[in-house]
Amino acid sequence: MHFGMTEEQAMIVETTRAFVENELYPHELEIERSGHLEMDLVKEIQTKAIEAGLYAANMPEEVGGAGLDTLTWLMYEKELGRANYALHWTGVARPSNILLAGTEEQKEKYLFPCIRGEKWDCLAMTEPGAGSDLRGMTASARTDGDDWILNGTKHFISHADVADFAIVFMATGEEETPRGKKKKITAFFVDKGTPGFTVRDGYRNVSHRGYTNQVLEFDDCRLPSSAVLGEVNKGFEVANTWLGATRLQVAATCLGRAERALQHAVEYAAERKQFGQQIGKFQGVSFKLADMATELKAANLLTWEAGWKFDQGTVTESDMSMAKLKATEMLAMVADEAIQIHGGMGLMDELPLERIWRDARVERIWEGTSEIQRHIISREMLRPLGG
Repeated sequence: MHFGMTEEQAMIVETTRAFVENELYPHELEIERSGHLEMDLVKEIQTKAIEAGLYAANMPEEVGGAGLDTLTWLMYEKELGRANYALHWTGVARPSNILLAGTEEQKEKYLFPCIRGEKWDCLAMTEPGAGSDLRGMTASARTDGDDWILNGTKHFISHADVADFAIVFMATGEEETPRGKKKKITAFFVDKGTPGFTVRDGYRNVSHRGYTNQVLEFDDCRLPSSAVLGEVNKGFEVANTWLGATRLQVAATCLGRAERALQHAVEYAAERKQFGQQIGKFQGVSFKLADMATELKAANLLTWEAGWKFDQGTVTESDMSMAKLKATEMLAMVADEAIQIHGGMGLMDELPLERIWRDARVERIWEGTSEIQRHIISREMLRPLGG
């Protein structure tokens, strides 16, 4: 494994970082204070991102994306992760890879418009009673002739307010397994405006201001059979095939924010004077910086290794879980220590540290909690021994 960046990777990192600093940073404070992201601003950033070649960069070249390998894509995500989440996720959109699982007709209707910046997608899995245990979902779909009828509620659905359609996972039956009955799951495309499909406001969130969540309600929502994504009752297989790298994406964005927080802490420790000298000369501060840098490097290496192995076809669930677990918990520690080094100033919104600190909290919950990641890691260790 080569630890240095190629010329192409260095160029992508430099281009993305410059875009983030010049086009996203200037709008952060306004969004943090208002909690609202204006669509005019989204369109402005979107246009510039398309011109810079940064839009839909996660997609293969054959469908109009940048064709980045996983490792390079994670470097790109790390740079975007430095900025307010709403700004980079909506303005520099990366359509969900699960759209690649669609039929040619579905790609024409959903995938390509997302790549061109004409549409946004959202994913709907979580329910009020089914978070980590997705097999416990109660929202369901049943057949009615050639159609499907959807009923139930999804919540915590990110940016569903701006999305033009949702990819919704519904229970569509049960099957017997050695561990008892388990629900079969099917994925569906549901267009905004479909009768029986309602999007309403979700919850106010301490993390990622401007990046909203909504509640999706389905009341006898009728869909044609052509709305099924993948195969009937194979929704988990579709999700596992196309959504596996999302844990690495979370890890990468955490790396970017942690690096930004550490940079602020180092600069402040070198400039701020107390008791006649720079505070960085006191071990109470300098040892914090050393620990922060060490944890950040460890998380970087775990994430880059997992991305490299993903490209080699040798990555395991445990590899991705370790990267996600380490990076998210590292960010929480780095953000907290950066504020401690700054003292009271670290809590003021003139600096990005209090935002990074707040935003860090959700990273240990979404895309699989830290507890779920530990379960995956330990399960992979114990299974060969019959545990």
